[in-house]
Amino acid sequence: MTAFRHTLTGRLLADPLAVVAMLIIAGMVMVALLADVISPHDYSAMNLVDRFSPPSATYWLGTDNLGRDTFSRLAQGSRIALYVALTAVTISGAIGLVLGMIAGFGPRWLDNSLLFIFDTARAYPTIILALALAALLPRGLSTVVIVVVITSFSEYGRVVRTQTLSLKNAEFILAERAMGASFGRIVFHHILPNVLGPFFILAAMNLPVVITIEAGMSFLGIGVPPGTPSWGATLKDGFDYIRTTPWIILAGGLPLILVTLGFTFLGEALRDQLDPKLRKGR
Repeated sequence: MTAFRHTLTGRLLADPLAVVAMLIIAGMVMVALLADVISPHDYSAMNLVDRFSPPSATYWLGTDNLGRDTFSRLAQGSRIALYVALTAVTISGAIGLVLGMIAGFGPRWLDNSLLFIFDTARAYPTIILALALAALLPRGLSTVVIVVVITSFSEYGRVVRTQTLSLKNAEFILAERAMGASFGRIVFHHILPNVLGPFFILAAMNLPVVITIEAGMSFLGIGVPPGTPSWGATLKDGFDYIRTTPWIILAGGLPLILVTLGFTFLGEALRDQLDPKLRKGR
């Protein structure tokens, strides 16, 4: 039991902020996995007789302008949000991790070249790039993922590069080199484990950002195709009729708020537990 308390999981479970974060995230995951079970109505079924119905026992969060059940659409939309977030963060994180370690451990000219790529990718505003790609590519989740990957991989790359630079001249690395350790052993046994902490913290913080980007693109009509139960599409429907049916936009915004709080709290908790300086100060 004492050993468990000193593990990362044990320390997180002892942190109230981390527990709240994990409960929120677990709730979202469960809603996404059980969306077909918990949805009281077909998310795409239109019932013009009941359009703009307020929240009730029949329609828990009311209906939109086409009579579609808002709760069912939000439950299905959680699948889209999780898919885009996990896919985009995994791809951009993997690219940034590899390029960042290469930049930090490679020769100076390669470091400068990759820094130029990072700065160039980061210079494009997300919304401008989204509008440009939306004009060139078909609307869909793939386009959203591409936009997120292009605009975010450099952030991971810079963080990993900084950590790698601070480690490559550390005494234990120099000792490994003096003992004839191979490049692969140094990278995978010493550099990589030490950069994963900040990497995972950044990934946790970026997950709600990706979900918000997807919602924003769908809100502007350049994200998922029409009719797809995205949180951003629900927000757009609510915004169009906010004066007469405010419950739609409130219901559409609530999941975004909860997800942002959940992953932000988790990132903060991970930072507290994985940063040696913060742990030492406790």
